Amino acid sequence: MNWTDLSSVGYPTLFLGVLVGSIVPIVPTGAVVGAAAAIAMTTGHLSLPLVLLLAAAGAMVGDVVTFAVARLGSDAAVRWLARGQKPERLVAARRRFARQGWQLVVVGRLLPAGRIPVLLAAGAIAYPWRRLLPATAVACVLWAVAYALLGVLSGGLFDSPLVATFLAAVLVLLVTGVINLVARRRRERVGNRG
Repeated sequence: MNWTDLSSVGYPTLFLGVLVGSIVPIVPTGAVVGAAAAIAMTTGHLSLPLVLLLAAAGAMVGDVVTFAVARLGSDAAVRWLARGQKPERLVAARRRFARQGWQLVVVGRLLPAGRIPVLLAAGAIAYPWRRLLPATAVACVLWAVAYALLGVLSGGLFDSPLVATFLAAVLVLLVTGVINLVARRRRERVGNRG
């Protein structure tokens, strides 16, 4: 392996970053995908189709592992995965999952902080693997495309890989912040009505 070639380091970093961030949300996976897409747009070191494929694959493997731990794992493993999640959010996800399973898998992957409660709820109610896997595949492809588009946009605006990568990360963080703000305001409005 040639460690001076960006593709030798970039592809494994992308896949592993998304995989780890999908299991333990310590890596900003959207920013990783956006940055890789920006690099693909501004250099010849990464291929955009491979970026999309590896991002979707890493996200899918991570989501399947999270679901498997929730479905097959011990109570301690589920508590470890659920740390940092508000209990009322998990309870609400369980109730809705019974009615709208596959839609929740897709939307949960696309919304910041929605994936883990949805996957834990799916595991807790023993959602069938045969339904989860196709929904997860669709969700991960849509997620990879959405965040790669932010990188493509920044790569199209700037020729510098460094500037494009920085802008992609900033765009991802801004989009995530706006989505969180809108979701919080919506929850507050619904809570005030009830």
